[in-house]
Amino acid sequence: MQDDGRGRAGERHGKAMIADTGDWRSRDLAVLWHPCTQMREHLDDALPLVPIARGEGAWLVGHGGRRYLDAVSSWWTNLFGHAEPRIAAAIAAQATRLEQVILAGFSHPPAVELAERLLAMAPREPGRAPLAKVFYADNGSAGVEVALKMAFHWFRNRGEPARTKFIALENGYHGETLGALAVGDVPLYRRVYAPLLAQCLFAPSPDAYLAAPGEAAADCARRAAAGLRALLEAHAGEVCAFILEPRVQCAGGMRMHDPLYLRLARDLCDEFGVFLIADEIAVGFGRTGTRFACEQAPAGAGGHEGIQPDLMCLSKGLTGGFLPLAAVLATQSIYDGFLDDSRERAFLHSHSYTGNPLACAAALAAQAIFDGDGVLARNRGTAARMAALAEPIGRHRHVADLRQAGMILAFELTRDGDRNTPFDPSLRVGLRAYRAALARGVVLRPLGDILYWMPPYCVDEAQLALLAEVTAAAIGEATACA
Repeated sequence: MQDDGRGRAGERHGKAMIADTGDWRSRDLAVLWHPCTQMREHLDDALPLVPIARGEGAWLVGHGGRRYLDAVSSWWTNLFGHAEPRIAAAIAAQATRLEQVILAGFSHPPAVELAERLLAMAPREPGRAPLAKVFYADNGSAGVEVALKMAFHWFRNRGEPARTKFIALENGYHGETLGALAVGDVPLYRRVYAPLLAQCLFAPSPDAYLAAPGEAAADCARRAAAGLRALLEAHAGEVCAFILEPRVQCAGGMRMHDPLYLRLARDLCDEFGVFLIADEIAVGFGRTGTRFACEQAPAGAGGHEGIQPDLMCLSKGLTGGFLPLAAVLATQSIYDGFLDDSRERAFLHSHSYTGNPLACAAALAAQAIFDGDGVLARNRGTAARMAALAEPIGRHRHVADLRQAGMILAFELTRDGDRNTPFDPSLRVGLRAYRAALARGVVLRPLGDILYWMPPYCVDEAQLALLAEVTAAAIGEATACA
């Protein structure tokens, strides 16, 4: 990627600004409250605070010029590399035409064109009415809120007010706003706010890591589906929707399940008349090997592979990682359920920046790159190389499980290298590994004691080799305390 001089000038300006006004770390801690962080760890430097001046492909570049390989795609958002010039150019061009307009009562070409494009690429099943409408939101959590409210309100509009419950998976995660948090089951995020949350039923996770000895991942999926059936039977007429992350429970530890579960869940939702909400926020746009993870479900009775949800939530990679945007895709039937003379029967959910033109322009450019650059084919080769490089690391005596779904790969670290001997949480093995990797120029932000790779799609052979070398060293250093 060439630099036209403006990026480095910006970096020089950033350095000068920090030098002129004092220590950046002190300034940061004086005014910022960072997300998903116990700020005490920054105050006592247990968790390093890293200033970034710019991005360049798979690299993040600090103010001092130190480079860090972004192995986690900046919280799973970046698809094609930092400062990707085609997306940047699309945003710049759009900014000279229209930067923002209220989407209530108004429209603009990027919002319409993006909706058309998303609906054209959405999963489809023969014999099922396709996803037909797009509702925009600002971020992934907000998108989940939209889908949950749509599902409940649709049943209310048709005279079924008793359908107030949702079913979600154990160990699932769907965001931090109260509605999204209510259908999440990661205790670290949920426990404190439990008194504020709407009621949700949790079905057994099909997580293959939970398989009994000798049990195949597909059998684990069947067992979990039986648990979902039991919940649907016990609460018949009370459930409006079932929400899941297809293939990978990301924030729950990159736990992966057999795609058979998607087919079984789709069939059960049809049988009991509840909506299926697919949270493709983290796993969509090629992360698991197909554009959408729902496409991996095995063929059903009709002989067609892949499932089609009733509501599908998209965000993160939607804009290539440039700007916040979410899209909720809904069927025509759901949309029609809100058409009425009464405003109370309308879907009045709104965000000030709904369908922001700059974000839509970024998303259109990102999807053009996805289609034009043969991303899925290239990713298959990259994923195979990731698997080969990870295999020796998977034999480390403290790695209990090595799992992969496309461009997502995870290492489960335990004391004795088996599933029954987790490390004492007080050892902070994951944090130790993070610090060890960061010192070697790689960002490996852990999920507890689970390290994972989810790099931008532009990652090359040399960068992958560095990632494997540093991961092995970080695991060795972090687990030396065991």
